[in-house]
Amino acid sequence: MDIFKIIGVGIITAITALIVRQIKPEVSVIITISGGIIMLLMLVQSLTSIFSAFNSIVEKSGLTSGLFTTILKIIGVGYITEFSANLCADSGASSIADKILLAGKIIILVLALPIVTNIIDIISGLLP
Repeated sequence: MDIFKIIGVGIITAITALIVRQIKPEVSVIITISGGIIMLLMLVQSLTSIFSAFNSIVEKSGLTSGLFTTILKIIGVGYITEFSANLCADSGASSIADKILLAGKIIILVLALPIVTNIIDIISGLLP
């Protein structure tokens, strides 16, 4: 299973970064980022199957592709925000991580506003 490979890379990255942090802290950050990128690259095949499944759902449901795109953007912003904030927190910049999380939440809210507005319009159209 792929999860065991990813966990292995994660554990090796964490141990290596921990050992190197004692000698050269600036290299430890590079090791952590590199390990994260390797783990993300290991997920590319899974991501393509997710996109295929979403495309199938859009085709079957008759939803607009704009809605599909917005939902994917929201999911992407959430994952990228979490990943970036964790990298900052691991590097010792927890205040920057907090700002990244706040910014991600605000951007997700902005992206979700058209969806919420459409839902409210549909509900108000159903009410007498």
